[in-house]
Amino acid sequence: MRALRAAIIAVVPLLLAGCDRHQSVILPAGPEAVTLANLFWSFLAVLMLIWVLVLLVLAVGLMRSRPIGDDPLALQPVAEQRYGRIVSALALATGVIVVGLSLVSYDAQARLFSPGDAGLTLKIVGHQWWWEIQYEDADPSRTFTTANELHLPVGVPITLKLTSSDVIHSFWVPSLMGKMDAITGRENQVQFTIEEPGTYRGQCAEFCGAQHAHMAIVVRAETPEDFSDWRTAQTAPAASPDTDGEKAGLEVFLSNPCVSCHAIRGTPAGGRTGPDLTHLASRSMLGAGTLPLTRGALAAWITDPQGTKPGVHMPLVMLRPADLHPLLDYLESLE
Repeated sequence: MRALRAAIIAVVPLLLAGCDRHQSVILPAGPEAVTLANLFWSFLAVLMLIWVLVLLVLAVGLMRSRPIGDDPLALQPVAEQRYGRIVSALALATGVIVVGLSLVSYDAQARLFSPGDAGLTLKIVGHQWWWEIQYEDADPSRTFTTANELHLPVGVPITLKLTSSDVIHSFWVPSLMGKMDAITGRENQVQFTIEEPGTYRGQCAEFCGAQHAHMAIVVRAETPEDFSDWRTAQTAPAASPDTDGEKAGLEVFLSNPCVSCHAIRGTPAGGRTGPDLTHLASRSMLGAGTLPLTRGALAAWITDPQGTKPGVHMPLVMLRPADLHPLLDYLESLE
């Protein structure tokens, strides 16, 4: 009994963790996610019923004992015919169930992948190990690039165009959509609509290297008005440094290898290897969910990225100790 209690205590929190709205398949927040959740519950109900029936038949078989003295090899024609009919019926039922579940699955797939209106289109590029996010628009002045955090309006159809710069990644936000691979040289699309404002966490769902587990995506669903305000702020260039510390930090940034990998719109920095840092301070996390965006975490990331995320492609930048705090001042001003 003690071992049973220990097992229950260990397993129950893991089961309950799957019910967290932060990242959950069974708590959908849009019609596409509802379709997938219904598909999951349908499969689960049918398969659970089959499992229970199998256990009941097994239990009956174990409880029924053959009379002592019966020859186990003796043929019983009547019983054999009955058993044959039972097996044939079960085989037919299995085929019907498989076909039925396949039809349900195909119907859900047809609804998920039927083309719809694209109210907002984004291109997402998977990198080892972060997400590049490009907001597209017919008006070039409304296009911009960010990283790892999506801001999306509720009630507006969203189209994501997915590709990769290196290996295969898989984009997945469980409460909003199903998984979709991001493949080098190919563009896959997924469409969805968010019905409820909130924050939804996603994850790369295809093993893509050493830091696959640290490749998260955060989706912030907002009202159309709030999203419009956010987008307007994001299309603007980086704010000019105000204080002496921020001005010194910009010089540190431009005089070190940072400028070769990162872009900050409104400055000479135009690197494309790493994330765009134009509005870095408006984000909530670093390293695709590896660290919260705080001054201390930012300092740790800059001074020793390999210690925080081993294998990350960001090189070690040998800053002078006196340059670190001005650089932090500048980066924290990029809202």
